[in-house]
Amino acid sequence: MGKKKSSSRAWLKEHHDDPFVQRAQREGYRSRAVYKLIEINEKDRLIQPGMSVLDLGSAPGGWSQVAGVLVGDRGRVLASDILPMDHLPNVTFIQGDFTEQETYDQLMQALSGRRLDVVISDMSPNMSGLAAVDQPRAMYLVELATDLALRALSPGGAMLTKVFQGEGFEEWFRQIRERFERVITRKPSASRPRSREVYVVATGLKVAKTAA
Repeated sequence: MGKKKSSSRAWLKEHHDDPFVQRAQREGYRSRAVYKLIEINEKDRLIQPGMSVLDLGSAPGGWSQVAGVLVGDRGRVLASDILPMDHLPNVTFIQGDFTEQETYDQLMQALSGRRLDVVISDMSPNMSGLAAVDQPRAMYLVELATDLALRALSPGGAMLTKVFQGEGFEEWFRQIRERFERVITRKPSASRPRSREVYVVATGLKVAKTAA
């Protein structure tokens, strides 16, 4: 028990001392994760004015907050999470599990027949600290997000998702490269160095081939 308390205190101190946490608080952002999206978007120009964007696993809303500004009044941001999320300008939030048909239908209905330009996901499972447990859970979420993106993106659309390197990553990465014109990995400055997380940027969704 003492070790757990000590570990919690260490995490809280690291969190409090984190320059990205402090910066987010000063600049009015909901999470330090916004700086990951901002840096990636500056490099890859994924989200632009007028676009339709879906943010999966959006709570507390940091990425949606940034995306709402980037798309502007002519654009559209949909956000979905099983947890509640406070209102944001230019963002339509739908609470629910996007893997369930009811939530998926609500998301598609909110698009009013318009297909998505970009799907973004910063989701991760509740970590146990056991790689044999956490990695399959993380890859499962990535695969679910990818499946939705492939169904809902317009041709030429893009996907940005957090992935943890480990078992299942290479196979998934190969599959993604077959479906998009350009696929690269990014490790933003706001990612903690010890973390196995990387962000995969996939742009230029290819038109799916139909059987003859």
